Amino acid sequence: MVNVTEHIGAKIRLYRLAKKWTQEQLAEAISSTGSYIGQLERGEKNFRIQTLVKIADALDISIFALLENESDEYLYQKAWVWESLTLILQQSETKQRKIYRVLREMLAEENE
Repeated sequence: MVNVTEHIGAKIRLYRLAKKWTQEQLAEAISSTGSYIGQLERGEKNFRIQTLVKIADALDISIFALLENESDEYLYQKAWVWESLTLILQQSETKQRKIYRVLREMLAEENE
């Protein structure tokens, strides 16, 4: 089971990548450093509520999106799912749509 700081850090990373931001860009948005963001994302540092609020505001999400975990259990049990999602989010929107179409077609062929 993933601990709380790792869970929140992984969520920060996911939302940051969805915005196509580097750790340095997020750090600049909250007046921090890229290395600190890296430590948070890896679960190496404990969070202050004020920091989570700043991060959520910078990422244009609710702080609750970082804290909830009920629907995320599968992602943490299957590391490859999390890594696949991260890889997809690092791509341009055009490539993301292409990946989705290819995946959808592959799964449709298997169900025939």
